Amino acid sequence: MHARVTLIAAARSASLLAERFDDDRPLDQAGWQEVQAAAPALLPLGVAELRYCSPTPRSRATGDALGFAPLAQPALRDCDMGRWRGLTLAEVTAREPAVVDAWLGDPRAAPHGGESLLGFISRVGGWLDTRPTGPDARVLAVAEPAVVRAGLTYALKAPPSTYWNIDVRPLSTVTLTGHGGRWNLRLEASADTP
Repeated sequence: MHARVTLIAAARSASLLAERFDDDRPLDQAGWQEVQAAAPALLPLGVAELRYCSPTPRSRATGDALGFAPLAQPALRDCDMGRWRGLTLAEVTAREPAVVDAWLGDPRAAPHGGESLLGFISRVGGWLDTRPTGPDARVLAVAEPAVVRAGLTYALKAPPSTYWNIDVRPLSTVTLTGHGGRWNLRLEASADTP
């Protein structure tokens, strides 16, 4: 038996350059407009029996705006960035360049006092592995882009450094099929494909 888990990246709450670690800001105006524009394509995903979201304001707002009424899951929260919370990568790099280099280079490092990249990927993977399976087990989760990246890294059994090479745009989707540690990436045909 398998589960089908579709991950949707939350709409944005700030421009990419203004994104802050462990950001709790709600959707900005552009984010709301993006949700409205994407809604026709995303609404059919709401047929999933189980609908979840990260506990962040923008993930909840994205799911609610799409009519999914998702249940917040603590395991889908963004990476705990400890004392870097609320700062941009540029701000942290200006203050602690060597520490940032160490953090980017070692997936077990947590110099900020929060969660390591490896711990974050494992946490999200643990959530994936505990999804119910069955002939029609469909799960939907609206999550921060970082959570989607962590889920993909885990599902593909890729080295943790792969996390840094996955680009997840707001409101993009990816579907994983499988169960308990055996996941496949499923690419859907576009509407234009016969």
